[in-house]
Amino acid sequence: MNFESFNFHPHIAAGVRALGYITPTPIQLQAIPFILQGQDIMALAQTGTGKTAAFVLPILQRLMQGPRGCVRALIIAPTRELAEQIHEAIGGLGQQTRLRSVTVYGGVNMRPQVQKLRGKAEIAVSCPGRLLDHIRQGTIDLSRLEVLVLDEADRMFDMGFLPDIRKILKHLPAQRQTLFFSATMPDDIRRLAHDILHTPATVQVNHTMPVTTISHALYPVEQHLKTPLLMALLNHTDMESVLVFTRTKHRAKQVAHQLGRAGYSSTSLQGNLSQSQRQAALNGFRNGSFKILVATDIAARGIDVSRISHVINYDMPDTSDAYTHRIGRTGRAAKTGDAFTLITREDAQMVRAIENVLGEELERCTLQGFDYTANSFHTEHTRHQPQRHRKQKKAKQAKAQRSAASKRGTQGKAISQVAKQRFLHASHLTGSPTRNSRDSC
Repeated sequence: MNFESFNFHPHIAAGVRALGYITPTPIQLQAIPFILQGQDIMALAQTGTGKTAAFVLPILQRLMQGPRGCVRALIIAPTRELAEQIHEAIGGLGQQTRLRSVTVYGGVNMRPQVQKLRGKAEIAVSCPGRLLDHIRQGTIDLSRLEVLVLDEADRMFDMGFLPDIRKILKHLPAQRQTLFFSATMPDDIRRLAHDILHTPATVQVNHTMPVTTISHALYPVEQHLKTPLLMALLNHTDMESVLVFTRTKHRAKQVAHQLGRAGYSSTSLQGNLSQSQRQAALNGFRNGSFKILVATDIAARGIDVSRISHVINYDMPDTSDAYTHRIGRTGRAAKTGDAFTLITREDAQMVRAIENVLGEELERCTLQGFDYTANSFHTEHTRHQPQRHRKQKKAKQAKAQRSAASKRGTQGKAISQVAKQRFLHASHLTGSPTRNSRDSC
């Protein structure tokens, strides 16, 4: 079956051909017919399965008929990166439709968003917080909304957006089509789906199971040797484009800095960056300017780069589902990929949980030639200085310390001589010194 069987509008079909889409993915094959029929759906699909096109194409088809110049479709996503990715997909697939979309998220000035909304966009791709700001200020009109999409609902729950989602729902027309996408279905998300979906069709594709085109390898290592082992792996492995995951924003920034100092083309994607910095990092990784992107789980949500050859877990994720999401960034579009995970003794329980999900024991690997007995990792400024220069620097420091000590000694002797003369002079004037006069000298 190919995309022609969906009988999309010729302008939409042109966009499909322009992007090189030929055969629908399983999620597209199952979800698109239900959405075209106007049904609510609950889709269980992880990142990398083609779910964006699964809801964008039917929305474009619907909006080709009916009024223009008002927001008729609202797509809510957990992160700015994912919102931009969806916006780009709309622009590509709908390039000949003259339908307009606008992104609405925080971290940037509201005024350009207001201007675009007044410019009569038909689709709004939004993050929850900024969307609520527009609703409160009356700068977005959702009274004519026809389709609502909640994308990556489980991630929005993880990020604490569930209360915001429920507030937003109160401002939407009750008569609408709702499309619900989530990789997992925790109880809170299941209750939300039950509250907002009406007789939904359920679509499930590869629920929480990693794709089969990925090979897994665990590298046991002491915590303080993770960075040198990471560099050794980068040196000894033929890698096209590498996504490295860390647990914290600080560590993502630190690891990217260390890699950059060591000569690797790397950058970081984490929450402390401004929107322009985040976009520059992501664009640089997509176009190949950066070979390595170091990111946290939340920051990396929405990254859609088909040529990632390796995912390296610098830190073990907190859940087996998070592991599945991470490694799903590679091995996409029928390509093979590799997932390397650096593990410490503290990660044993999570390793067992991941192996239970995969249904097999993962291979433990060691890198030949790597010193696993080293005490610590040299700091960057020491590691990049030649040995001779370090010795010269240490010699200069020692000489300066001896000179300072000698000067302090000379000054001390001079002070002692002055004090002695003053003491003798006082004795001559007053006779034998008292205890108090000795104590004061």
